[in-house]
Amino acid sequence: MIRAATWAALVLLVAAPLVIVFGMGFGTPIAGVPPVIPPFGAAGWQGSFEAWSLLLADNFYLDTLLRSLRLATVTAALCLALGFGMALGIASAAPRRQALLLALVLLPFWTGSVLRMAAWVGLLRDGGWINAVLMQAGLITEPLPLLYSEGAMLVGMVHGYLPFAVLPLTAALTKRDLRLEEAAADLGAGRATVFLTVTLPLAAPAAAAAFLLVFIPAAGEVVIPEVLGAPDSMLIGRAIWGEFFQTRDWPQAAALSTALLALLLIPMALYQRLSVVR
Repeated sequence: MIRAATWAALVLLVAAPLVIVFGMGFGTPIAGVPPVIPPFGAAGWQGSFEAWSLLLADNFYLDTLLRSLRLATVTAALCLALGFGMALGIASAAPRRQALLLALVLLPFWTGSVLRMAAWVGLLRDGGWINAVLMQAGLITEPLPLLYSEGAMLVGMVHGYLPFAVLPLTAALTKRDLRLEEAAADLGAGRATVFLTVTLPLAAPAAAAAFLLVFIPAAGEVVIPEVLGAPDSMLIGRAIWGEFFQTRDWPQAAALSTALLALLLIPMALYQRLSVVR
C-alpha cells in the first residue's frame, strides 16, 4: 500500500508535470488564455516543432545556456571551496558548539532571498558601504561599478547557495574516522599531506553531492540575476521567465525548460553511476 502510494505521488507530482511541460514544447502559441494550443486535440496531432527548431537555430539561446552553465559551475566551485573549510571547522568543533555553528550557516535562510539580494544592492551600489569604505581608505578616487555585473551575480549566488555545500560536507566530515588521519600523522605525514591523502578522499562523495546541490539550482536561477545582474546579462532562468510571462510564448519556454532539465540530468546520472561503482 505504501509502495503504491509512493509511486502514485511520483507520477502525479513529478512525472505528470514533466510530461505536460515536454508536450507543451510542441504546442502553438496563440493570443488567448492559456496562450497555447496543445499538440493533441480532438482532431489528433496539431502540434508544431517551431519552438524546438528555434531553440537549435537561434544562437541567443545557446549563448544564454552556456553563460548560465559557466556561472553555475563557478558558483558551485566557489561554494565547494568555501564550504569545505567551513564544514571542516564545524566538524572539528566541540559537539556542543556544532549545532550553533550549523544554525549560523542556515541563518540566511531565515530571511527571504529577495531581501538578502536587496541587501547586496545596498552594499554594491555606487554609494554603498563597499565603495564608501574603499574611498574613505584612499584606495579609490571614484566609486567602482560593482552592481549590475557578472561579479555581483556571482557574489549573490555564492551567498545564496553556500549552505547547500556546507551541510553535506559537514555531515561527511563529522562522521569521518579520525584514526585514519592520526595514523597518517604518526607515519610522518604533514597536515597538507594528511588532508590531501586522507581527509579529502573520504569527503569526495559528499563534495560531489555538494557541487551538484549548488550547480543544479544555480543553472536555472532567476531572482539573483534579475536583482544583481546587468540587463544584457541574460541567463537561461531569466529567458524562461521572460518567455512565460513577458512574450507569453509558452511552447518556447517549455522547450527551454525541457532542454535545461535534459542537460542537468547528465551530471546527475554521472554522479549516480560513480556512486554505484564506488
